[in-house]
Amino acid sequence: MTETAVPHADPASGSPAGGPDGRAPKRSYAKLAADESREDYSLRYAPHSYRRWSETTVASTALGGIAYLADFAIGASIVFTYGFTSGLASILCAATIIFTTGIPIARACAKYGLDMDLITRGAGFGYFGSTLTSLIYASFTFIFFALEGSIMAQAMHEVFGLPLPIGYLVTTLIVIPIVFRGMGALAKVQAWTQPIWLIGLVLPFVILLFNSPGSFGDFTSFGGTEGAGSGFSWLGFGLGTGVALSLIAQIGEQADYLRFMPAKTEANKKRWNLAVLAAGPGWVIIGAAKQIGGALLAFVALEAVGKTHALEPIAPQVEALKPWLGSVALPVAALFVVVSQIKINVTNAYSGSLSWSNFFSRVTHRHPGRVWYIFLNLAIALTLMEMNMFAALNKLLGFYSNVGIAWIAAVAADLVINKRVGWSPKYIEFKRAYLYAVNPAGFGAMVIASVVSILAFFGLFGEYAEAFSTFIAAGLALILCPLIAWATKGRYYLARPNPVNGPDVEVEDVTATHTCTVCETAYELPDIADCPAHSGPICSLCCSLDADCGDLCTKKPTGEPVLMPMPEVRTR
Repeated sequence: MTETAVPHADPASGSPAGGPDGRAPKRSYAKLAADESREDYSLRYAPHSYRRWSETTVASTALGGIAYLADFAIGASIVFTYGFTSGLASILCAATIIFTTGIPIARACAKYGLDMDLITRGAGFGYFGSTLTSLIYASFTFIFFALEGSIMAQAMHEVFGLPLPIGYLVTTLIVIPIVFRGMGALAKVQAWTQPIWLIGLVLPFVILLFNSPGSFGDFTSFGGTEGAGSGFSWLGFGLGTGVALSLIAQIGEQADYLRFMPAKTEANKKRWNLAVLAAGPGWVIIGAAKQIGGALLAFVALEAVGKTHALEPIAPQVEALKPWLGSVALPVAALFVVVSQIKINVTNAYSGSLSWSNFFSRVTHRHPGRVWYIFLNLAIALTLMEMNMFAALNKLLGFYSNVGIAWIAAVAADLVINKRVGWSPKYIEFKRAYLYAVNPAGFGAMVIASVVSILAFFGLFGEYAEAFSTFIAAGLALILCPLIAWATKGRYYLARPNPVNGPDVEVEDVTATHTCTVCETAYELPDIADCPAHSGPICSLCCSLDADCGDLCTKKPTGEPVLMPMPEVRTR
C-alpha cells in the first residue's frame, strides 16, 4: 500500500504527535484502494449513498452467483456413493440446516450493510478472532473456484480438445476483468447471462421427461455404484449430509451482495423481506434441486459414459441433449457449462478478494486494495486445479464442512439467541475501536466444535461419530456460543460502549457524514469511531490500519466520546 506515515498519539498523554504545525499528516491510499467503484467498500460498512440498486437487482445478482454446476457433481457423487434414498435424505437435511442458519445472517447483512467478515466480528468473535474465519471463508472461495474451474476446463477439453492444464489457466484468467470492476460489472454479467443459463438448466430435464420418462422411476431405486443399496443407511445419510453441508459458507457470498440492499422502510418492507429471504438462505432451495437433478442426469448417462465421466457435469448434459439436438448437443452443453461457471467464479473471485483483504488488513495493517487479492485467490485456486482436486471431491468437502458449519452455527446462535436475551449487543459492532481482540463466545465455540468434529471425522470416536461429525460441529457450536456468552455475562462483546452507533439511530442521522481525522474523507456515521489517539473521529479502515496507537481507546474505555464532538442523534 502507498500511504503517508501517520504519527500517533503518545499513549501516556493521549495527545497526537505531528509535524511543525502539530497536525498529523493525511493518510493517502494507493489509487486502487481509494477508488470505491472498484473497492466496493471491501473493508467497510456499505453506506446508504452507495446502495443505489433496487431490492430486485441485488437479489437477482446474488442468485445469479449460484449458477454453478458443482451442485450437479456434488449431488451425483453423494447418490453414486450412498444410493438414492440415503443421498436424497442427505441433500434435503443439509438444505434445511443451511436455510435455517442462513436466515438471521442474511437479514443482519442486509440491515447493517456489512459483509460476512464484519458480521462475524460483532457476532461473538471479536476483532482478531474473526481473522481465522476470514481464512475459512477465503478457503471456501478458492476451493469452489477450483472445483468450478475444473468443470469449465472439462467442457473446453470436450469441445476444443484443449489440454486440461491449459483449460485451468484459461478459466482462471477469464474472470479477472469482470471481478476487477466490482459490483457494477458483476450485476451486469449476472443479468445478461441469466436467460441463457435458465434455458440450459431446464432443457435437459424437459427432453428427459419426453424421451425417457421411465428414468425418473428407475432413479428412485438406484443403489449407487459402491454397493450401498437403494435402502436407507444411517452411515450413508450422515456422510452424505457432511458433503452437502460443505456449501454452508455460501451464505457468505450471498452476504457480499446483500450488504448493498437498500434500507428497509414501510414502503418497501415486503419487497425487502422477500428479496433478502430469496437471495440469502433461498439459494439453497435451488441448490438442493440442482444436486438432485445433477444426480439424475448422471444416473441416466452412467451406462453410456461410465462412472468417471458421469460425475463430470458436461457428459450428462450432452447425453441428455442428444435426443433433440443430435450433433450440436456438445457445443450447446459446453456453452451452458461455460456460462454457468463464469457466473459463479466471478462471485468466488470477488468474495475471495474481500476475505483476503479483511485478513491481511488486520494482520499487516496495510491495504493495497481489494483487486490485488484477486490474484492471490486465483493463484491458489489454479494450483488446486493443477493438482486435480476434483478426484478427491467427497473427502475434501466432507473435511471442510466440519469447520464451515462450526463457524456459521456459532454466528447464527449469537444472532438468534444471544442478542435476543441480552448477552450480546442488539446491533452489530464491527469497528476495532470498540471490540476486544477475541471474544470467547463465538470464537471459542467455533474452535472447540471444529476440533472435536474433525477428530470425529478422522474416526477417533467410531464410525457413527465419523459419519455424523458435521452434526457434532453444528450442535456444539449452537450450544457453546450461548453458554459461553452467559458464563462471561457478555463482557467480551464491547471493549467500551459506543454511545452514538446504537441499533436504533434514525436513518437520516446514520446517513449524515463525518470527516475522518486521518484520511480527511467523509463517511457515514456507522463507519466512524471516536479516537483518543488522533483526537477526533476516525473511519473504520484508518482505525484498522493504525499500527502504533496502542489500542488506547479500548485500554481506557469510557461511556462517552473522549475527544470527538459528535452530534446528538435521535433514536426510534
